[in-house]
Parts: sequence; C-alpha cells; structure tokens
Amino acid sequence: MKASKVKVCVLRIEGTNCEEESYQAFRRMGTQPEKVHLKQLIGMDVSSEEKRSLSDYQILVFPGGFSSGDYVRAGAIFAARMKSRLSEDLVDFIRSGKPVLGICNGFQVLVETGLLPAMSRVMSEYPEAVLGTNDSGRFECRPTILKKVNRTSCVFTSKISPDKLSLVPSAHAEGKLMFPMERSKQILKELEENDQIVFKYVDPEGNQAGYPWCPNGSTENIAGICNREGNVFGLMPHPERVFFRFTHPDWTRQPDGPGDGRAVFESVLDYVTKKL
Repeated sequence: MKASKVKVCVLRIEGTNCEEESYQAFRRMGTQPEKVHLKQLIGMDVSSEEKRSLSDYQILVFPGGFSSGDYVRAGAIFAARMKSRLSEDLVDFIRSGKPVLGICNGFQVLVETGLLPAMSRVMSEYPEAVLGTNDSGRFECRPTILKKVNRTSCVFTSKISPDKLSLVPSAHAEGKLMFPMERSKQILKELEENDQIVFKYVDPEGNQAGYPWCPNGSTENIAGICNREGNVFGLMPHPERVFFRFTHPDWTRQPDGPGDGRAVFESVLDYVTKKL
C-alpha cells in the first residue's frame, strides 16, 4: 500500500485539543488523515454523508487534550463512550493488525478502555492500570528524555535505534502509570517478558532518574507501553510536537534535521505500507 492511500482516523470529542498537531504529522508523511468526531463513528446526530466507519481506516489515533474535561478520571468518559458503542469495531480493527496510537490523554483513554496493557486479551473487561496524578501534585509541562527499551514488537518504534535518546515534551497532570498493588510485580514481569514496555524516562546520560527527568513518578519510569502484538501503543509525551527540529527547545544548537518525534510516525507508516 502506498502512503498516499493510507487513511488515518484522528478521533476527537469535546475537550480533545491536540488533534490538529496529530493530523498535521500524518499529513506531512503523505497519508490521508481525517479529524473524525466520535459521533461520526457511532452515527449519532450526523447526516449520512458525515457518518464514518472505523474499518475504512488503516490507522487510529487518540490525540491529547482533556476529553470531557477529564471528569471522573482522565480519559474515562471518552473510553466509556467508545466501549459502549464500538467495542466490536475496536477489537476487529486491532485483530486485523491495524495500528492504534494514543498520545497523552489518548494513552489514558487506551488504558481506561482496557486496550492497554491488554495482558491476556485484546480488550480487558476492566482497566488493568491507571494513569494517576503526578507526584508533584501539579500539571507538568517540560521537555522529557525518552529511551527506547522495546526490542522488536512495537510497530511505532522500528525507526528508532536502541541507543537513541529522544527529546519529547510532556504536558500532563495525570501521567503516573500504576498497576493494582496486589498484582503490580507480576504485571511488570509480564510486560517485560512480552516486550510491552516501549519507552522509559531517563536523564541526559540515559539513566533512570527521578524528578524532574521523570515528571510524574511513573512506575519504573515507564513513559509508554504497547500491547503484546505491538500494534496498540500509548505514551504520555507528545511526539507530534517535535516533528520538526525547530520545535525542540535547543534547536539553535543543532537547527537541521528532523525532530525526535518524527520517527514514531515514520515507523508506523513503514509498517502499514508493508504489511497492510
């Protein structure tokens, strides 16, 4: 499949606010992205011309923002609306090998739907993790450095070398990835064995470190995880905000070349064009 034929669904509802950046990242890769409201997928309050089907797309994106005001928990209402009306469509989409990306609030949505970490099935009945309030107790907006620890499975990181330290900004109040206390050690062990831990927060030397390098206190400094098959990926930092080098905070020191976030979009597009 040619890149120009790849259709990307950037899904939004009230409160999402990073759909434009996500849309533009995929547009710059030569694909056909579309900003789609959830109502268009479930056929609520839309005309027949506005209605969309998830099966028509090759990539699904949950962008960042504050969907439904982050009431109840961040991403919980968006996830509940998805799960109540589109569970079968989502499961079919993922089982077909099509990629799903969740950025920041989108990661929170994937966790709340049970699509991540998805230890034993495509979508768990109840959430198996939570993205809780940052240890600092406040909204953290800062550059963060990510180290790829995933070996081969994640389709969103094939273009990122193992020794690469990527500067990708974070902006969230609830990014602390946690698991049920009684199962935390077992879940972490399974995530490592299944190659589901994709990125960790590190310091400039590539070592795990505390605040401010890890902005939220996330378990084992985890910044992003994928499902067992590697085609569902969620992360708290925003790769779409560093698509270009000139959007890095230190861009004047090295002004040329792509931004560190571009490789995420290059990787998934490479997968789709070769596999689907």
